[in-house]
Amino acid sequence: MTRLAEQRQEAGGPSRKVHVVDDDPMVLAAIARLLRLHDFDVAIHAGAQAFLDAYDPAQTCCALVDVAMPGMDGLALQALLLQRDGPPLVFLSGFADVATCAAAMRHGAVDFLKKPVDEAMLVAALERALQRDAQMRERRAERSDAERRLATLTAREFEVLQHVMSGRLNKQIAYDLDIAEKTVKVHRARAMEKMGVQSVAAVVQLVERWLADAVRARGKQPG
Repeated sequence: MTRLAEQRQEAGGPSRKVHVVDDDPMVLAAIARLLRLHDFDVAIHAGAQAFLDAYDPAQTCCALVDVAMPGMDGLALQALLLQRDGPPLVFLSGFADVATCAAAMRHGAVDFLKKPVDEAMLVAALERALQRDAQMRERRAERSDAERRLATLTAREFEVLQHVMSGRLNKQIAYDLDIAEKTVKVHRARAMEKMGVQSVAAVVQLVERWLADAVRARGKQPG
């Protein structure tokens, strides 16, 4: 890591961690040297398993991956990482055909580059990959927070909230649930506070974006 990259990390700046995965030691050394000139924090791995052993899922990063490697190849690594919410991948290969490139891109690769690679194209692809990983992590954090909030609702608060989202008025909810309208207002206010929203539109948007499956699953639970 260059001194500039260290200073950025110490200051809490965005991560520039790039894992380079290739079975050719000369390629690893050359790519690492090039990327460090652009202030990337580079880790090199001689194969897919070596990368998996070193990968820290808590750290924002991306991976620059060869396709043809002994053992687990690049596409197999991509498939495994998709199951684990792994980092975005940029492929770099000297032997890629159209079908391989198409498969990699179809499964979410940020880019597919051929050796020898254009320096500017490589740097730009890795910048996009790091940005994508940061965005993905932010979305996962937002969803996790929304799910945590939903789990804090009591059964009655959840029931009232479902009626609110369906457009029912307080007096209608009170009739449906055979409770006082004042009680509906209390449960409604508590539910909205716990969900961190101030309007019906906001809670509907929150559920549609992150919680549709969770709400359906909880709604099917007995009593």
